[in-house]
Amino acid sequence: MSAHASTSAAANEARGRRSAEDVEYSKTHFRVCRFITETGICIFMKWVKLGMRSVPMATACVLYHRFFQSASLQIYEPYLVAMSAIYLAGKVEEQHLRTRDIINVCHRYFHPDSEPLELNGKFWELRDSIVQCELLILRQLNFQVTFEHPHKYLLHYLLSVRSLLNRHAWSRTPIAETALAVLKDSYHGSVCVRHRPQHLALTALYLALQTYGVQLPRGELEWWQVVCADITKAQIETIMSELLQLYDMEAKCT
Repeated sequence: MSAHASTSAAANEARGRRSAEDVEYSKTHFRVCRFITETGICIFMKWVKLGMRSVPMATACVLYHRFFQSASLQIYEPYLVAMSAIYLAGKVEEQHLRTRDIINVCHRYFHPDSEPLELNGKFWELRDSIVQCELLILRQLNFQVTFEHPHKYLLHYLLSVRSLLNRHAWSRTPIAETALAVLKDSYHGSVCVRHRPQHLALTALYLALQTYGVQLPRGELEWWQVVCADITKAQIETIMSELLQLYDMEAKCT
């Protein structure tokens, strides 16, 4: 085998390893963000529920993704970062959560049949780790922890689209619910931090309309050009592809 062929084979092998690592990293981030949403919204305990609203939960996921844009999974424990992100997001969005509640809910997530942690050395060690990791996130993000989310844009776009449909067509099709669900799911991957919030909101609505085959009246401009003038069809397709990849990832992570 020539030197060139050997070098090419080695390069291909290295690319293959990087690709496999990227897939595993994506799976980890997906699972951790699912953990954030389930512990923050969906996990009901006999003694407590976090019950975070959608925006604080979105902030927690963005904090997590922003942190790992410049940090390594090989160095930092992702679930600890997630717990600290939930704690910090509660402060940022003025929905303060006690560290004890976060610890108990997260502990029950991994150990469904267990009792809450006793206030012993293990508990206080975990609490200190969450607080220290919160400071690490703040420093890593240069204390820039307020974000513009796509929710308000989606609400505006939904009202605009609703005005273009008759009442029967709107009421029989769960466009709003589907678009909101897509938007929520977008936080499971880094798509939520790679694109402008208004573009993400519009694409979630675009995907919801396509899912149910809803056609909107056409004029000189497409409906999406009217409600969001600075997005292109290519951008919509790119974001939509990334969103659909998340659903493929969900199947791989079950």
